Amino acid sequence: MTQATDTPASTGTARPARPARPAAKPHGQWKIDGPAPLNANEAVKADDNGLNVRERIETIYAQGGFDSIDPTDLHGRFRWWGLYTQRKPGIDGGRTATLEPHELEDRYFMMRVRIDGGTLSTEQLRTIGEISRDFARDTADVTDRQNIQLHWVDIVDVPEIWRRLEAVGLDTTEACGDVPRVILGSPVAGIAKDEILDPTPAIQEIRERFIGDPELANLPRKFKTAITGHPSQDVVHEINDISLVGVIHPEHGPGYDLWVGGGLSTSARLAERLGAFVSEERTAEVWLGVVSIFRDYGYRRLRNKARLKYLMNDWGPARFREVLETEYLGYALPDGPAPEKPTSPGDHVGIHEQKDGRYYIGASPNAGRLSGTLLLELADLLERHGSKRLRTTPHQKLLALDIPAASVKAAAAELDALGLATAPSIFRRSAIACTGIEFCKLAIVDTKDTTIAAVAELETRFAQKSAVRLPPSLSLHVNGCPNSCARIQTADIGLKGQLLPDGNGGQTPGFQVHLGGGLASTERGEAGLGRTVRGLKVTAEELPDYVERVLESYSAGSVEGESFAQWSHRAADEDVL
Repeated sequence: MTQATDTPASTGTARPARPARPAAKPHGQWKIDGPAPLNANEAVKADDNGLNVRERIETIYAQGGFDSIDPTDLHGRFRWWGLYTQRKPGIDGGRTATLEPHELEDRYFMMRVRIDGGTLSTEQLRTIGEISRDFARDTADVTDRQNIQLHWVDIVDVPEIWRRLEAVGLDTTEACGDVPRVILGSPVAGIAKDEILDPTPAIQEIRERFIGDPELANLPRKFKTAITGHPSQDVVHEINDISLVGVIHPEHGPGYDLWVGGGLSTSARLAERLGAFVSEERTAEVWLGVVSIFRDYGYRRLRNKARLKYLMNDWGPARFREVLETEYLGYALPDGPAPEKPTSPGDHVGIHEQKDGRYYIGASPNAGRLSGTLLLELADLLERHGSKRLRTTPHQKLLALDIPAASVKAAAAELDALGLATAPSIFRRSAIACTGIEFCKLAIVDTKDTTIAAVAELETRFAQKSAVRLPPSLSLHVNGCPNSCARIQTADIGLKGQLLPDGNGGQTPGFQVHLGGGLASTERGEAGLGRTVRGLKVTAEELPDYVERVLESYSAGSVEGESFAQWSHRAADEDVL
């Protein structure tokens, strides 16, 4: 018997040895690879903490104007204080990917006002409105992360804007950058009759202890938080880095179910439950543990792999929980129940009684578009009806709180008169749009005006189509680029901006269509991502035609009680094209 060898019998020649596999490149995890920067972004953060740029803004750049700004600060550290250069007017979407940042950017800034939990007083609202009027050409948009964004901000005015904001308890600290961003909170925290628990103390503790802390101001990338104690699950918890969702534990009472690792952008991933129950008193320390894992173990070498979702994808929930408990908390968390299916809509639109007998009114701006003038009028309206506070929502909505029963009808009518619809159509209620090419350097197409025009046209058309059976709800999300700030993968109809052939050798603004996505709601117990159909793209001009056509297909082909998302996932391609 001859000994087996690597020599093929047919040739008698030796098989060449396989080359050794190259050593795996480090991910740039601080606890494993050390803190040495592995790319230019990490080097900038290592050179100087982003929080330190505020002093230079106040003492140098606001004095010397735009031309005095160091480029490294301008394109990096300014974000730690909620400042991005906005898009220069007149640059079409076809040039977005071909121009350098300095060629795309204007000499003005977008400023993001941080509003944790979406909580605002009328005094704060009035201050934002005055700033918009005085320094931002009357611009103001409510985002789907409960912030308000201003545009046309000149660097020379930034110190005065900060002074006015901070005088009423607002700021722009860590509104952007590789930091813990704004904390999403239930818009009905502390007022809802069916609330499981009020997340306000937890949000306030996290904000007061950790926002602006230099130890947490150099994360691999942004870190998004959502906390709700309301059974509607109204903070889009499935797409945040950490979410705490109100549940009732059979032994420990009210607390939170812990979710980790969600995010959309160009590579969508839904968060996963760790199966752990978090009591109210431990909320802040558990939050700190999760964000510290991200800081210490998050991937830093490749920026497009630097979100927490990539670490979670590799570790899985069991290992993540083990590391959290053993390395960061020093104790085991109890196992806990999952949230139950929501029984009410999480956008809170309409008139609802509070637990104190007063009312809150959820109103829908058009695609999140506001103005400073409108904010001032809204503050006046609320105070006329005895209210001193309101909330923003993760669905680009506004909630007027504490309205006496005797004033509800009048207040709702006045909100409607301001263009804040309290009983909006199915199209307007669910429409969300990102900033788009009007101001964003990453955008390819217009979003706000396109969405507003499409909604108006659809309202007109379907007012005359009584025979068409519309779904109970329909989320229409419009994004100006692939990055999904408007959550296109989790919409019934999600539209990703791109340029399409115009038939004459040129290009025209349009969208790739995603169908049937959604987060936990009254219609679905679990979140799911939308489907894409090969070749399913529409121009901006054709958008109303497409939505009309696909809703007529839904009306003809769906069964009783079937949601649009359920139908669109089983529908044949020809029914959705």
